[in-house]
Amino acid sequence: MTILDVKSFAAGQWVGCDSNAQNIHCAISGELIARAGCASLDVENMLDYARSHGGPNLQAMTFHERAKMLKALALHLSKHKQALYDISFQTGATQSDHLIDIDGGIGTMLVFASKGRREMPDDKIYLDGEVEQLSRNGTFLGQHICTSMKGVAIHINAFNFPVWGMLEKLAPTLLAGMPAIVKPATATCYVTELCVKIMLDSGLLPKGALQFVAGDLGNLLDRLNAQDVISFTGSEKTALKLKSKPSILENSIRFIAEQDSLNASILGEDAISGTPEFDLFTEEVLREMITKAGQKCTAIRRILVPETQVEVFINVMETKLGSVIVGNPKDPETQMGALVSQSQRQDVLSKAELIGQEAECVFGDQNDFTLKEKGQSNGAFMSPMLFHCESPDAASIVHDVEAFGPVATVMPYKNLDHAIGLVNRGQGSLVASVITNDADVAREVALGAGAYHGRLYFNNRHSMNESTGHGSPLPHMVHGGPGRAGGGEEMGGVRGVMHYMQRTAIQGSPEIISRISNKWVAGANEITHSEHPFTRCFHDLEIGETLYTASREVTIKDIETFAHFTGDTFYAHMDDEAAKRNPFFPGRVAHGYLLLSFAAGLFVQPDEGPVLANTGLDNLRFMKPVEAGDSIKVRLSVKHKTPRNEEYGEVRWHVTLTNQDDELVAEYELLTMNAYEYHVPSK
Repeated sequence: MTILDVKSFAAGQWVGCDSNAQNIHCAISGELIARAGCASLDVENMLDYARSHGGPNLQAMTFHERAKMLKALALHLSKHKQALYDISFQTGATQSDHLIDIDGGIGTMLVFASKGRREMPDDKIYLDGEVEQLSRNGTFLGQHICTSMKGVAIHINAFNFPVWGMLEKLAPTLLAGMPAIVKPATATCYVTELCVKIMLDSGLLPKGALQFVAGDLGNLLDRLNAQDVISFTGSEKTALKLKSKPSILENSIRFIAEQDSLNASILGEDAISGTPEFDLFTEEVLREMITKAGQKCTAIRRILVPETQVEVFINVMETKLGSVIVGNPKDPETQMGALVSQSQRQDVLSKAELIGQEAECVFGDQNDFTLKEKGQSNGAFMSPMLFHCESPDAASIVHDVEAFGPVATVMPYKNLDHAIGLVNRGQGSLVASVITNDADVAREVALGAGAYHGRLYFNNRHSMNESTGHGSPLPHMVHGGPGRAGGGEEMGGVRGVMHYMQRTAIQGSPEIISRISNKWVAGANEITHSEHPFTRCFHDLEIGETLYTASREVTIKDIETFAHFTGDTFYAHMDDEAAKRNPFFPGRVAHGYLLLSFAAGLFVQPDEGPVLANTGLDNLRFMKPVEAGDSIKVRLSVKHKTPRNEEYGEVRWHVTLTNQDDELVAEYELLTMNAYEYHVPSK
């Protein structure tokens, strides 16, 4: 069998192994399949390469351009999934496991690509929050902005998800405009290497955006500075060792940690045997025990069940676990493959032995379990193991020791407060789940346990058909947890992108704020043109371009006609005496939506043109009532522009309505879709 030399990609070159390389064995057969590691890597050159090429190349792109790049990368990877599947079997993973790791990683990239286009500007600066007025008359303003950090993101990943683990960090990093050096766990780095090769061969990544280290990082972490970021997934022990380095502490280097956690799941007291929730709970526990052979940072380790349901739960789980097919992951019938290595298997078994000091093993005799293919005896296979801790209050090991494999412990609880206390004894987890059909139970758990867990997953008969499962981190939501879980956060949509950007408070005049943010703010310079802005195409419109309209008087006939036509005969519009008794109105007043309709009539240019559609309005406020006899006029300004596809973009207009005394009556933001090009049709 050919032994694969896993290479590193450093400063634009592939670098092979040297005499310091570590051996990698097949999880299925135990055979030597690869070597990885090169002590002579020039890590200083790698950092310089990323800072001098990768950073500038990425930061020359807008968020939308980076998002398009991510989408193209994901689609390219999708075309090469089979090659990744084929090599991933060697890690002990089944085809179902591949769908989580490989397809899940690609899907994560696509989500970030979509969010980059939808939630971030076609710009290089991201605005965090609204403008703050720092002076009485609005001539001195503040705005928080986020810009790309000028360093390198170092991604240190765990062995269990060699593709997803890389892509879920890489997507927000590249979207933020920061280059990355990826260092996967050695045991499965050959899968990550192939994924990196596929991405680099696509030609979609700019020079210096991605580098790869197979094996040890050497002294790379000692050479980082305050513009760099470390994102780590792995054990609590390793995380503490790394983030305690003097250079990391002295330079206040950002360290995002996602580490060990004793995740728990609670069976609600209402979810008794025979309910859909009970059946759902047993299926969730089974899936979390056997998926990736339990080698998931989000897997259920502690199972909290009402005292009255413990016996029936254990009986059901014994039956379910007894039918699990353990064997060669390449066999389509296999439900649980091997652990990643013999050393990992021994570690799990030693941790299970510790748990056995406080809990009884009710399923999982390692000397008597059926392996589908007897010829795989040298592989890192083991039986799922279920323990029962009868006295969880008196126990400590079950709340402190994680066996990172197909091992879980059942614990009885007396009432909901007791369950919350037990679930929090893990001192911080990535996820806790509650299976219940009682919304009040969900609220109590959120209040009592939320502070200890990065994610709370609730499921019942209403959501079970579409829910993604206890152990599935989603790119839309934060993945991380407090305390033992590391205190870090990954993903979470745009929140994840912000880990690789610097938030800065800027202060200045409206014109300065507007120019920096590329978004018009009240008080900034206005631009006027002779032609109506609705006749100008998307790219021709300028930020701050403004139209002032003529006035229109609002009559009592207008108010009454609108009321009867729409059916809105609310007393403030129709009963003068009743309106006067209301502290907000001087008497009968015009409908707010009547004012909006009149405003549209004042600023709309009716002819066919580049304005394709009005898609809504945001931030509507009515400041001052309008009575019959008052008049209104409109100011319409281009606030912001966002490309949407190859044909049109979104224009955000700032609209104000003022009365005959120039007092502000209403304010809102109008959204329209405007064509990039428009040609007047020939008659």
